[in-house]
Amino acid sequence: MLTFVALASLLLLGIVPEQTEAISIYTGWERHALLGSDVRLSCSFFSWRGTSDDVTFSWTYRPDGSRDSISIFHYTSGQAYVDNKGPFRDRVEFVGNPGKRDGSILIKNLDYNDNGTFTCDAKNPPDIVGRPSSVRLLVFETVPIQAGVITGAIIGVVLGLLVLIVVIYYLMRFLVARRVFSLSVSKHGKKKREGTQARQASSLLSSRKPSPLPPPPPLLTRSITPSQTTTHATARVLSHAGAK
Repeated sequence: MLTFVALASLLLLGIVPEQTEAISIYTGWERHALLGSDVRLSCSFFSWRGTSDDVTFSWTYRPDGSRDSISIFHYTSGQAYVDNKGPFRDRVEFVGNPGKRDGSILIKNLDYNDNGTFTCDAKNPPDIVGRPSSVRLLVFETVPIQAGVITGAIIGVVLGLLVLIVVIYYLMRFLVARRVFSLSVSKHGKKKREGTQARQASSLLSSRKPSPLPPPPPLLTRSITPSQTTTHATARVLSHAGAK
């Protein structure tokens, strides 16, 4: 009852207590690094409020196979505090920008013993409620090929084969169509040549056929009178007698 009365009084006076909202923190999921190299572990946050001057970042480390975490870095009130007694002494450097909500750190001269989980926590007062985010560090002598790269390569090869198959298919269709067209044109040309040759042969035979003989001229006839017949007979008799 007293609490309700107090809140009602604050509302009547126009005084609203400052609310605390959640803050979202982001890191990578997993980092691979070479033995003896340096690695940057990124940490950023999202908040509906502007960046506070009292923003803080904290990093802890839990080795593989262990349940206990140790503090390795802390940033507050504009000052960076690096662990100078643990396994990362003199090997941790703050490379973030608090004004841009960046709390990244750099770990130098990596060793196999650095394998483990690094957790970042951030506060942006009055937003102080949020779940820390973790990133796992794996140190290798040579960086292995990631599964995503292998998957991408496999997908690329499969797509390349599919494209090649499609190209071969359409190329074969083009060659077959071209062959059929060539045969059709050749067959049509052959028939055309045969027809031309047949017409030429027929024309040649027609030119060699003998022309018909002209009709014989009409015979001339002459009428013979009886007197002429008697004269001819007498002449033949006399001729015959003389011959004897």
